[in-house]
Amino acid sequence: MCGIVGIVSASPVNQQIYDALGLLQHRGQDSTGIATAEGNVIHLHKAKGQVREAYRTRDMRSLLGTMGLGHVRYATRGDAGKEQEAQPFYVNAPYGIVLVHNGNLTNTRELTDELFRIDRRHLNTSSDTELLVNVLANELQAQARGLDLDPDQVFDAIATLHERVEGSYAAIALIAGHGLLAFRDPFGIRPLILGKRSAGLVGTEWVVASESLVLEHGGYEIVRDLAPGEAVFITQAGELFSRQCAADPRLIPCSFEYVYLARPDSIMNGISVYEARLRLGDRLADTIAKYAPKGDIDVVMPIPDSSRPAAMQVARKLGIEYREGFYKNRYVGRTFIMPGQEQRARSVRQKLNAMSSEFQGKNVLIVDDSIVRGTTSREIVDMARMAGANSVTFTSAAPPVRYPHVYGINMPTRHELVAAGRSIPEIATELGADHLVYQEVADMEAAILEGTDIASLEMSCFTGDYVTGTVTPEYLDWVERNQLS
Repeated sequence: MCGIVGIVSASPVNQQIYDALGLLQHRGQDSTGIATAEGNVIHLHKAKGQVREAYRTRDMRSLLGTMGLGHVRYATRGDAGKEQEAQPFYVNAPYGIVLVHNGNLTNTRELTDELFRIDRRHLNTSSDTELLVNVLANELQAQARGLDLDPDQVFDAIATLHERVEGSYAAIALIAGHGLLAFRDPFGIRPLILGKRSAGLVGTEWVVASESLVLEHGGYEIVRDLAPGEAVFITQAGELFSRQCAADPRLIPCSFEYVYLARPDSIMNGISVYEARLRLGDRLADTIAKYAPKGDIDVVMPIPDSSRPAAMQVARKLGIEYREGFYKNRYVGRTFIMPGQEQRARSVRQKLNAMSSEFQGKNVLIVDDSIVRGTTSREIVDMARMAGANSVTFTSAAPPVRYPHVYGINMPTRHELVAAGRSIPEIATELGADHLVYQEVADMEAAILEGTDIASLEMSCFTGDYVTGTVTPEYLDWVERNQLS
């Protein structure tokens, strides 16, 4: 999971991208980078840490130009501690290309071999983004017919890229001297949305970003989500071209975006994240009524912030008092996207404080958006008991995460998933909860997709069904070995 943005503007773009990355900070805290294009010259700055820490005044002054892109990283492949693996990635031929990417490629072994043996391209990191920019560069080189680059050549290159690359990828690239390119994988797993605003007599300004909140805060009109397999090319003068570049595109967006990753004030694929989370709460309440001792529950409490809409609906539907028992320290990052179990466990205590007045002597029902590794959940149950809770019923607005996620969320190995190989009572014991209730898979899908014409969601971490059809047990074993080595 990462956050990406690209802007073609009539005025300097550096501050606009910086502001957009601040809005996308929840999608990644490991590192960040901005690249801008000033004619044929590309300016680039990237660093470890969050947006507010990474850019000094001198860095911003050096990012000249009216076209640019930016990235916030949450490492799902490669080493989070290596600054050279921060995005954007740059290659100098053809033309000069710099690219940012949200997602995970699942045929990295084959691409690495092809790029070395056939394309004669050198890779300097283990990042799949470096693979992607080199595949793009190679295919653009194959389409080049002189110094000029027209949109049809770009789209033909993306069509070939789709044939070579497997997995999830929403990507934005700057091509020096030519324009900005954005494209989405044929399944539309990771989000990408297009917006525009008038620049008066100068013409139209464009933005492409991971979430709609970037567009709304920047005063852009939402045009549409990029379709799965589609590519959009915007010239330096602001002229937009688009084409479907995949042979068999199907929209199967990631369910975890709606459960946890995205900000609630975003709209993705026409679905309000906030409304989806309210509906998840409605469905969860029905399941809680079946399995939990409703008469023994005194209060419903959310784990702030992403589970708050679901918890409000659970309380409303069950007719139980809603209370805020956990106070959140907003200066600690999202624990799910921190590297390493030890750091996550330590950060939970820094991030949340249980207020004894809300727990003392009460039978508490806690609602969280999901339970992945169990690290956070165990700490929360323990905190509730230490604050005086009489009993703790823990509930999840998402189903049990039993399988690795290989499409851009950092849960690639089975051994780290608390639900893998365990029954729900066994998971409850592992978490230290008196009762444990999960959302049903069918209810989650129905809640998110209600009122849309989208047929299905990417739910592999819940079901073990991988939508791209190319993820094999051998591949999962290989990923796991590499994570553990």
